Amino acid sequence: MSLDTWAVHRPPSLEPAGVAAALASGALASGLGYVAWYAVVPTLGALRASALQLAVPAITAGAAVLLLDEPLSLRLLAGGALVLGGLAAVLRGRVAGTAPAGR
Repeated sequence: MSLDTWAVHRPPSLEPAGVAAALASGALASGLGYVAWYAVVPTLGALRASALQLAVPAITAGAAVLLLDEPLSLRLLAGGALVLGGLAAVLRGRVAGTAPAGR
């Protein structure tokens, strides 16, 4: 039986222990992420923190290539370079001749 046939003909089973483990894992990961982020934000300042948050899709795509064996395409490289290049320009104050707050 192929995976797609199995998924159609067999309803999912939700074991209480599995559901509890998934919820605890998500809560733990999210909780630690929020604690770490809000501990770092005051040292970065609002502009840097918001700009760095925009790098998450590029970082996630890179991690998917490295960890999940996703294909590395020219479009992925170009998009990542544009996102990270734009963020670098903002963080260095090169956009419209303005400098980020705190510099």
